[in-house]
Amino acid sequence: MPERKVLSMSHADPTAPDKPLVVLTQRTIWLIFGALMASMFLSSLDQTIVGTAMPTIVGELDGVEHQGWVITSYILAIAVAMPLYGKFGDLWGRRWPFLVAVGLFTVASAAAGFAQTFPELVAARAVQGLGGGGLMILSQAIIADIVPAKERGKYMGPMGALFGLSAVIGPLLGGWLTEGPGWRWTFWVNVPVGVAAILVAWFTLKLPSHRSSRPIDWFGILFMMLGTSGIVLLTSWQSLGNDHYDWSSPQLLGLAGGTVAAVALFILTELLVKEPLIPLRLFKNRTFTITTLIGLVLGMGMFSAMAMLPTFLQMSTGAGVTESGYLMLPMMVGVMATAIGSGIAITKTGRYKLFPVAGLVITALGMAWLTTIRGDMSMWLFGAMIFVLGAGMGLVMQTIVLAVQNSVDPHELGTATSANNFFREIGAAVEPRSSRRSSPRASRTTSRACSRASPPAARPRTAAPASRPTPSRRCRSL
Repeated sequence: MPERKVLSMSHADPTAPDKPLVVLTQRTIWLIFGALMASMFLSSLDQTIVGTAMPTIVGELDGVEHQGWVITSYILAIAVAMPLYGKFGDLWGRRWPFLVAVGLFTVASAAAGFAQTFPELVAARAVQGLGGGGLMILSQAIIADIVPAKERGKYMGPMGALFGLSAVIGPLLGGWLTEGPGWRWTFWVNVPVGVAAILVAWFTLKLPSHRSSRPIDWFGILFMMLGTSGIVLLTSWQSLGNDHYDWSSPQLLGLAGGTVAAVALFILTELLVKEPLIPLRLFKNRTFTITTLIGLVLGMGMFSAMAMLPTFLQMSTGAGVTESGYLMLPMMVGVMATAIGSGIAITKTGRYKLFPVAGLVITALGMAWLTTIRGDMSMWLFGAMIFVLGAGMGLVMQTIVLAVQNSVDPHELGTATSANNFFREIGAAVEPRSSRRSSPRASRTTSRACSRASPPAARPRTAAPASRPTPSRRCRSL
């Protein structure tokens, strides 16, 4: 009997078949892959594109005091929707859920662009998130349906690169559109791409649909939504315009208590029901547990860096919003290079354990190197630092999803993929917002970097020309 080439990882028990769920021509696969990439890119892009347009948006729609809701409503809806799309795709097939997701996202993007009041915009963003969560999950799960396990690496690699690309391109594109045709185009730009994705999926995505007699875990869905909402709201409290509440206030204590209760009830429900939303037995799978924890930490690290580093650049070097975005491009290059390169290597060798291990080491080294940043440091050196950080993340991002997909039963592929991404999204939602909430800590970090750029008080120095203030003077002016 010939030896089968399957992706292997130590301590994993790969169960994914060599043959895909459906057999398609290579041309059709590339068409579908293009539509999935476009959809996934739009979903991840909308987490960052609004940031640079925010002052203009809230100024025009009179929502300055509650501007955090524009981003929080979107990320919260994504996090809540992920497990639902993963489970429903396993139960009923992925074609119709994908069409619903891209339809919701496209229609809500148009509605957000037409919003005349701030509540209308927040509502449209929430619906966008309900569609965006499906695009992220189903795009990855559909690849597993149409591509053999041994070839998935070359498709999953570019998908991982999209996260790094959107994290850097989003603020740049948002600033360019806001200064050019107007902030509404930060939403309308999604519409033609969404329509194209719908057409391609409608005519080429011929995945089997089926009816399932397995019961839906309604109570699990309810408690998951309540627990996730509580976690995101607790970590976003000040950014939502609620600075007048502190952690001793009854409102926040009640929210914290309700969140803990919802999470506890969710775990209890998943232990008791016949068809749980997120089967807790998945955590007995060592590969799933390790990769999920890695995803949670990675989500925190990547989005925290993307939230804090541009702010550091603006405060320490005087760079504008757009310029600071350009200075983050080396990180994007690092993510894309290693994500795509590792995907190709995995396809050729069939092994991937080395990549996430190396990626975590490189990411840790990059984070440690970034602790030495100075306000007057060379931007070439800064670029090298964030390139290393991005290169480490690129080795990990989609490799862990690939590991999950090849370590679970094919009938739970969507559920496992969505659970892994769900925890990464929770990490992404929590850390940047908790960093903003802990603004004194961020201020101390930036102040230390600025102070390194300043000479000792007793040392005389030549005054800098008035037209080009030194980094230390910019820091003091802030």
